[in-house]
Parts: sequence; C-alpha cells; structure tokens
Amino acid sequence: MSSRSPGPPRSIASPCVQVCTVDGASGLCLGCYRTLQEIGGWRALGEEGRARVMAELPSRRARHSPDAG
Repeated sequence: MSSRSPGPPRSIASPCVQVCTVDGASGLCLGCYRTLQEIGGWRALGEEGRARVMAELPSRRARHSPDAG
C-alpha cells in the first residue's frame, strides 16, 4: 500500500478539441460548443462555472449537430 495521499482534486479540463470554428448564428465554437466568452474566461470561471458549462455541452452539441436540423 502506498502512503501517498491522493492530493487535491483535479481541475476540470478544457473541452477544447483544437477545432476552433465559430458558428455566426449561434456564437458557439463548433469544436467544443462553448461561447467565445466561455473560452476566453475558462480559467476565471472557477470549478463551479466550468462544471456548469460542461453540463450544458451535450445539449448544445445536440441542437447544433448537422442532423439536428
């Protein structure tokens, strides 16, 4: 058994997938489905704000997918 403590909880990682194309109509990045404001302020959002955005991403993706149309 290791005597190492697990350490602090890990921060929520960015959902960025390196596909940075913003949809003009919705204002969402078509790679990660965040707004430009969310992308630019990701670090400043804090854990709760990042968790909120992450929870919204699946529904944003569903609304903006090519076959949602």
